[in-house]
Amino acid sequence: MASEKGDNSVYSVIVVPPPHESTGGHLGQLKIADGERLAFGRAAADDGLTIAHEGVPRVAGEITAHRNFWLLSNHSEDQTYVVENPEGAGEHIKVAPGRMEAPVPFEFARVVLPAAGDLLTFDVWAPRHTFASIARHTLAGDLTTPAFTLDRTKRYFAVLTALCEPRLRGEPHAPLPAVEDLTERLRPVWPTVSRSAVYWNIDYLSVKLRLRPGPDTAEPGHRVNGKKELLVSLALRFDLVREDDLAVLTPAASEVVR
Repeated sequence: MASEKGDNSVYSVIVVPPPHESTGGHLGQLKIADGERLAFGRAAADDGLTIAHEGVPRVAGEITAHRNFWLLSNHSEDQTYVVENPEGAGEHIKVAPGRMEAPVPFEFARVVLPAAGDLLTFDVWAPRHTFASIARHTLAGDLTTPAFTLDRTKRYFAVLTALCEPRLRGEPHAPLPAVEDLTERLRPVWPTVSRSAVYWNIDYLSVKLRLRPGPDTAEPGHRVNGKKELLVSLALRFDLVREDDLAVLTPAASEVVR
């Protein structure tokens, strides 16, 4: 059951269909409150999300609002659904055929349905996400040692940001920039940058973030690709670099020093 009326604050989940699709005979957002369900598919009910494509099952799945997140049921017999975090630099979860009520933690999500060679999508928002205060200044004892300590004013952070940039800009499977590309990208904020300096900072980051180094006997050019992939994977998975950090690559916004 879904509704289009009322204050958004009372709804746990808002489903935003593609512009060309119908939402149970009417256009616009579908809003469901805690405990309510929304079916989607080629032949969804009047109050569901109809996706008119021959490759979509008549009853493809169901969304259930649950407090400040939502659950996805996959009613397909043979297709895995993917739920992407558009703000998560490739972060996603897979919901296997027949899986019921898989929890989706993303505040903004895109459901991707494979359909006869096409990839169909619709968005789901969970605007009631809440966060507790993590301030612990009133507790006695030693402070917890941070898992990762990065100084955003240092050159190594600019190198890490440049490495992550293609995927932060919405291309989760983009190839990582070569060292030559990194050198040119960093030159506006680091005029004296060189290939050897970029290599040095990649090695330094690998040690600083406690990644296992490649074989010592390998040539630097062969080792660096694996290190870059590990660094970007770690940085994006734990939000060590965010989209806002791309400002360090802009001369007017940052003066990078080491």
